[in-house]
Amino acid sequence: MAEEEDSALDLSAEPSRENSKEWASSFTVDGVQYAASIFWESLQNVDAPFLDAKEAAENVLVGADLFCVKHGKSPQLGLAVSSQGFKKGMNVAAVTAVTSMSDASSLLAVFKVDAGYWYLCVRNDVILSDGDVLFVKEEDAKEQFMSMLSVPDWSKKIAPAEWGIDETEQKDISEVFSQGLDVQLEKINALRGAELAIVVVLSIAAGAWLVMFIANTFFATKTQENKVVTRRAKKKVVKEVEKIVPAPWESMVDTTWLLDNCRNSIQSLVAISTPGWKNGGVTCSASGAVTSWKREFGRLSWIEMSLSYSGMTFTNKSIDDRGNTVTISMPFQSVKKVNSIPKKTISELRNMINDLFQTLNMSISLSNGKVKAGNKVYNFLNFRINSKYDPEIWKPMLTKFSGLKVNNIRYNNGVWNYEGTIYVQ
Repeated sequence: MAEEEDSALDLSAEPSRENSKEWASSFTVDGVQYAASIFWESLQNVDAPFLDAKEAAENVLVGADLFCVKHGKSPQLGLAVSSQGFKKGMNVAAVTAVTSMSDASSLLAVFKVDAGYWYLCVRNDVILSDGDVLFVKEEDAKEQFMSMLSVPDWSKKIAPAEWGIDETEQKDISEVFSQGLDVQLEKINALRGAELAIVVVLSIAAGAWLVMFIANTFFATKTQENKVVTRRAKKKVVKEVEKIVPAPWESMVDTTWLLDNCRNSIQSLVAISTPGWKNGGVTCSASGAVTSWKREFGRLSWIEMSLSYSGMTFTNKSIDDRGNTVTISMPFQSVKKVNSIPKKTISELRNMINDLFQTLNMSISLSNGKVKAGNKVYNFLNFRINSKYDPEIWKPMLTKFSGLKVNNIRYNNGVWNYEGTIYVQ
C-alpha cells in the first residue's frame, strides 16, 4: 500500500506487495541470476499455461509480461513485471528450491543471499501468493518469518543460524539449488514455437481441404452411386462438474475478534518492562503477535526473567548471536471466521471513506486491488491508517463496513498502524 501523506489522501491505482518493506527482484548464486519476489497463483489449464498467463496479466497482476510454471501436485503460475527488474530467461528461485526440497510439503525458510534475505513460504505444496519475497532489510524478513512461525505443522523450517531460533536449521543455498530443477521466465505476449507450429499445420490442412473441395465441386465427373445410410451411435457426453471456489469474503477473520485479541496481546507484551531493554514495537495478525526487545544496557538474563514471570505462553523465542536482541511470538489458539458480503461498489466505498475521514480531519491511505479465486476476479480497496487510538476506539468504525478484513495491526511508541482490505461488489 502506498505511503500515507500527512495532508492528502493517497489513491494509488496499483495494488502493491509489502509496500512498507523494501524488496528486490533477483539475487545471484554461483554466478547464476535467480528471479525472486514473484507473484504466485493456482494454474487451471496445465496443458495451455500460456493462455492462463495472458488472462492473469489482464485480470490479476495487471501489467505482468513474464510468467513461469511450477508443476507438481499443485501446479502454479508465476507472474512478474519486467519494469520491476525481471528479465526473460531468468531462473526462478522458488521453483528450484521447491523441487530440491520436494520432501517438504510445507516449508518456511529464509536464506541470506547477496541482495538481502530471501523469504520462501510453501503450504501443502502451494507457494503462498506473498510467500516469495526477497527482502532488502534483515528485520523485515525476520518479522515475516516469525509471524508465520506460529502456524503449526511445518515440514521444514530454515533460518540463518545467527537468528538463534529454536527448531530451525541453516542450509547453504548453493547446495539447495544444485539439486533443484531450473525453470526460466518466459514472455507472455510472444507466440511460442510449439503454438506457431500448430498454427502452420492447421493453416496447411485448411488450405488442402479447400483445394479438394473446389476440385470436387467444379471438375469431378458425377457418377450414380447408391447411398448407404449408417446409424451412428450417439456419443455420450459427460459434463465436467465445475469446482466451486468460495468468494474471499465467505470465510474472513472476524474483525471484532481480531481487534479484541490484538489489543489485549499488544498491551500485555508492551507491559513487559525490563531495565535496559527497549521494546521495538508489536505486530499482530490472525496468526498471533510478534515483538522484540533490544538491549541498551544490562544483561540477557534480565529480559529472560521478565518473560518467564509474565505468565504468557510464547511458541517461539529467538536471540541473536550477541545476545542483544530477543524476539518472541505469541500465537492465537483459534480464529473466528465470518461471512461478510460486500454491499458497496468501489466508487461508493471510496467516496464514503473519504467523506468520513474528512469529517474526522484525519488521513487515510487507499489503493485498488484485485484477486482471482477460481474463474472469478474480486475487487477490493486496501487501506492504511496511522492513529494514536487503540483498536477499542476504532472498532465501531471498522466493523460498520461489510467485506472488511484487518490484515495486521502494528503498535510502536504510542502509534497504532492498521492495514486491511475491504471487498466491493
